[in-house]
Amino acid sequence: MAPPNPPFEYDVFLGYRGEDTRNTFTDHLYDALVNNGVHTFLADEELMMGKSILMGIWSAIEKSRMAIIVLSSDYASSRWCLDELAKILECRKERGMIVLPIFYNVDRSDVQHQRGSFAQAFYMHEERYKEDIEIVQRWRDAMREVANLFGFCVDRPEAKFIRIIVKELQLNEMLKCSTASPRNFQRAPSFLSSSSPESQWEYDVYLSFRGGDTRQGFTDHLYEALSDKGIRTFMEDELRTGWIPTELSEIEKSRMAVIIFSTNYASSTWCLQELAKIVECMKVRGLKVLPVFYHVSPSDVRNQRCSFAEAFREYEEFYKENTEKVQTWREALRQVTDLSGFVVGDRPEAKFIRSIVGEIASECSDTLSSVDGDKPVGMDSRLQEMKLHLDLASNDVRFVGICGMSGIGKTTLARAVYLQILHQFDAIRFLENVREVSKTYGLAALQEQLLYNMTLKSEEDQWDVYEGIHAIRNRVCRKKVLIVLDDVDDEIQLQMLAGNHDWFGPGSRIIITTTDRYLLARHGVQDVCMAKQLNDSDALQLFSLKAFGKPTCEKNFLELSKHFVSYAKGHPLTLKILGHSLCGKRIEEWQVKLDKLRTEIVDRNSQDPVRINFDGLWDTEKKLLLDIACFFNGEDKDRVINVLTDSGCLPDIGIEVLKDKSLITIIGRKLWMHDSLQKVGWEIVWNESPMEPGRRSRLWLCKDVLRVLQNNEGTDAVESIMLNQPPQKENLNADSFLNMKRLRLLKICNVGLPQGLNYLSNELLEMEWHEYPLKSLPRNFQPRKMVELVMPRSCIKQLPEGFSDLYRLKLLDLRDCQNLFKTPDFSGFPNLERLIFRGCIRLLSIDPSIEALNRLTLLDLKDCKCLNSFPPEINLESLESLILSGCTVLKKFPDIGQNMTRLSKLYLDGTAIEELPLSFKHLSGLTLLDVRDCKKFSSFPSVICSLTSLNTLTLSGFKCRPPKSWRSLGLSLILSSICVTATFPQVILFSILVFLILPYTHVRIPICATLALWTYCFMTSKSPELEPINFLLPRSFARLSSLLSLDLSGCNLLDGALPNDLGRLSSLQSLNLSRNSFTRLPDSISQLLKLKFLYLDNCSRLRSLPNLPLSTQLVMARECASLKNYSNRDIVWTSSEGFSFY
Repeated sequence: MAPPNPPFEYDVFLGYRGEDTRNTFTDHLYDALVNNGVHTFLADEELMMGKSILMGIWSAIEKSRMAIIVLSSDYASSRWCLDELAKILECRKERGMIVLPIFYNVDRSDVQHQRGSFAQAFYMHEERYKEDIEIVQRWRDAMREVANLFGFCVDRPEAKFIRIIVKELQLNEMLKCSTASPRNFQRAPSFLSSSSPESQWEYDVYLSFRGGDTRQGFTDHLYEALSDKGIRTFMEDELRTGWIPTELSEIEKSRMAVIIFSTNYASSTWCLQELAKIVECMKVRGLKVLPVFYHVSPSDVRNQRCSFAEAFREYEEFYKENTEKVQTWREALRQVTDLSGFVVGDRPEAKFIRSIVGEIASECSDTLSSVDGDKPVGMDSRLQEMKLHLDLASNDVRFVGICGMSGIGKTTLARAVYLQILHQFDAIRFLENVREVSKTYGLAALQEQLLYNMTLKSEEDQWDVYEGIHAIRNRVCRKKVLIVLDDVDDEIQLQMLAGNHDWFGPGSRIIITTTDRYLLARHGVQDVCMAKQLNDSDALQLFSLKAFGKPTCEKNFLELSKHFVSYAKGHPLTLKILGHSLCGKRIEEWQVKLDKLRTEIVDRNSQDPVRINFDGLWDTEKKLLLDIACFFNGEDKDRVINVLTDSGCLPDIGIEVLKDKSLITIIGRKLWMHDSLQKVGWEIVWNESPMEPGRRSRLWLCKDVLRVLQNNEGTDAVESIMLNQPPQKENLNADSFLNMKRLRLLKICNVGLPQGLNYLSNELLEMEWHEYPLKSLPRNFQPRKMVELVMPRSCIKQLPEGFSDLYRLKLLDLRDCQNLFKTPDFSGFPNLERLIFRGCIRLLSIDPSIEALNRLTLLDLKDCKCLNSFPPEINLESLESLILSGCTVLKKFPDIGQNMTRLSKLYLDGTAIEELPLSFKHLSGLTLLDVRDCKKFSSFPSVICSLTSLNTLTLSGFKCRPPKSWRSLGLSLILSSICVTATFPQVILFSILVFLILPYTHVRIPICATLALWTYCFMTSKSPELEPINFLLPRSFARLSSLLSLDLSGCNLLDGALPNDLGRLSSLQSLNLSRNSFTRLPDSISQLLKLKFLYLDNCSRLRSLPNLPLSTQLVMARECASLKNYSNRDIVWTSSEGFSFY
């Protein structure tokens, strides 16, 4: 499942005017953000003079969660700054990007109305862009919009001011709220307040009311309803003789204020003082206000009519010398009555109260206390995803699972969402530790606990589990309930506590946390939220909270903290355990702890919570899990299945079981096991034989592997060995593997075999031996079960003849084996899928038996520089990629059979191939063809134009060589300048011919002799060697309608060389014509309606730019010396900005 939030690369994009603040305020702000773990992009104006920085700036804005804009006196004088600002506000509208303006020594109103230096800057812009006045208006609108946002005005010492910004960002975790509406932040953001952050609020709601009107009735019922829902509410009676200012501080400690306007509300100066304070907090720090009009008209309150008019007449008389106070109260009434609220009329009050409580619960749900008493780290995106699964707007009964490995935060997430939505249900219950409680006290005890805590069971009720089922169904079937069943590990627990949807009333939600996704599927739970690991920023914050008691890390501990965070891989429980264990310790102790973590087989602190994940596995599943832990973590899923299919562990089924039990995850087709689980697997193997590694099933630690191999301590118990990069080259003896008859998996490198090698197990499924030092393999080595043989950079000359029946072999990788001169007989490898001989510089030919490889998908022969022979015909029906790049002596390309329809990628760049056969047209599925730097073709291979599926065609540096028939005549045509060359005998024959043609006169002989001598001398001095000619493109590209990218750079094309119907390339998006010799481009380019990118760099004779289709996004025309009006300047053109010059 894709994450609910976009993948942001930066937390903050920092925009500013370089000349004003780059080396002062902005520099200090950037350092403060970075030092506190905020990943910040600093847009440096000086770099904007580069080649394609504009696109990079735009990309950085789009990849940032938030933008901070430092508005200074000369900000508007920079077009870059204004464009940047417009882009930021565009992202704010489209995806809710948070924007924080900082008014640095400028007045907000000057920015808003473009006065002072801003007026002068816009006057200059209007003069400069008279023909494009719309862009200036766009900049003006952007300035007005950003000035209307809440921000900071720098009016105090800068260092203190910067500390305030960074602190507020961290305390309120603003950067994590990327899915929130921008309105929630920009209207009156609480993080800009001088009051305490959300986690410090004492109350969710402050109730303001007139005691004599509603204290004993409506307000009392409302207070009780709020309290019953767990909403912390402050209610102060008005039984006082005067105003007590200290009690107004409770308003500042509240998340929200509810004002109950009643008939005599305005007759109380205390109520009006309270109201004024509420309005002040609403303006300053975004206090949410909900007015309730209790048997009064909102218009009477707004306009102070009826009882409100009478009260204010008395105030105006009483406060003649302080009319401002009365005016403040009048304005406060007007402002609050403009807000959306509730009008309580003659209908039943209970219904109104339910609606009001629901509205308040929705507003205040994000402030409820979490399990630990503070807001869980990294919870916002998880909560958003859970709410999508819960779909609270639906009235159906819904079961939702939260699945993931132990310690990943399932319970924390369930608790957080439970606290946010519990107010919307008639009955609620969070049932913790179902697994442990059911084992200790039984399921009947859980049933009783479930109903008792929902006040649906009395202390006298006693039953067994089946009576409990009946009791639960009868007592909740008509109620809208919220139940969380935490840490379920057996389906019987679900059957006894939440059997099916019919047990519960409409709108009920049952949340189940478990490590076993298959358990959820068996119980019919289709909505499953997978608990994810924390990102680096959240992980560092959680670690810091436990290690330092605050969300930021001490500077001198920052690097070490990052190492611990990296070790934990986003696992919350591991982060908490590590943080607690390091709290209060000296930095030297931190280093010792880190060294131990890197060297110990298992982390003793985190072993117990995750070890339980191995319970209940079958033996085959345990075997597979240990193979992944010790050998295949991070490997491709399909590859692991292929290798282990005959190992007795049923990998295809086993992988799904392990995934369902949250023991592994699959990301991008790769298998991943968390480090804590991997270490538990390592410990299980280590416990097989703690003192004798040669008796363990799997060896992966360098010291254990070397001990076993160098001392011949191996036994039949050893099934897999992995030796990755020993610190130095180690020598093994000839019998190192002699006693390991059951060895299945071998990965090894950087070892020597000075005595040779006598034995390798024939049970090997995979052998990956880098830099194998011998020229041959053991004679008796016949691994008929082998699936993958990988031996890069080895000294081997050829594979042994015993390799004649490797029926299961799917990968043969001998890249960079520089002694290899011969390929094996492939008839014994019928299931081979990938064949790699890349960089085998002594390889001369490919065995004709390659035709037997009907399952081959990849053939890689790149940089086989001596390869001169290829089978005359290939007809590999499964081949998808053929790579012949850099085969510099390969002249003949084989004929193509009719079954080669799956070949999609063909690389012939840098080869000596002279022509393509007519059978090349059989490659009907070819999507990529690369023939760059091929200089031996006699003409453009027209058969290419028949490849209708081609998407990418690269002809860069393509040259043609004159045919041999031209050489026999001594002629060479060069399109750029025509010359004629001749050998001496040919000149004599030419002279005799002229002698016979000329009329018979006495000057005929001198004329012929002079002509012959002059011709020979001129031609030999002009063109002594045959040179490649510039090829002519075909007259039509019409059949290449699928082409997306065409590269004709460096082909020295002249005017008219491009076909006239170039515009018929209806799908073309990228056209590269760099380094050519034309002076103009054909008008047909304007017909390329999907063209996005046009490259014209180093076209030194180009005089004018073409008309472009509207789809064009980027044109690069650098080093174009003849381009009119733009000589000596680099040109970059984008669709949104027009031309830019450097």
